[in-house]
Amino acid sequence: MSKISTHILDVSQGKPAADMTVFLYYQQQNSEWEAIGGGATDKDGRLPDMVGEDVKMQPGIYKLKFATEEYYESLGIDTFYPYVEVVFYLEKGGHYHVPLLLSPFGYSTYRGS
Repeated sequence: MSKISTHILDVSQGKPAADMTVFLYYQQQNSEWEAIGGGATDKDGRLPDMVGEDVKMQPGIYKLKFATEEYYESLGIDTFYPYVEVVFYLEKGGHYHVPLLLSPFGYSTYRGS
């Protein structure tokens, strides 16, 4: 399991957001974003492993980008947000779980466990 995981709940549907694409980025010293992982959520809206074993997670600033427009298009629903980006610090050690509560016209996130 990677140090960063996510779980997406589509509160407008009352269920997990299955098959949503999520991208993981690391902010380099020059402030450029480097794509280091990602994937699609499973049927429970979870993405527990988004980086390969060859990727060394280091302290710094990371970003999760959720492809919300593609997800809602697949359901035939319009959304206000083409994507949602959540930027956060990763420090030494530990696991970082970043859940997303989502609807077509709003979202909320927090640091989970």
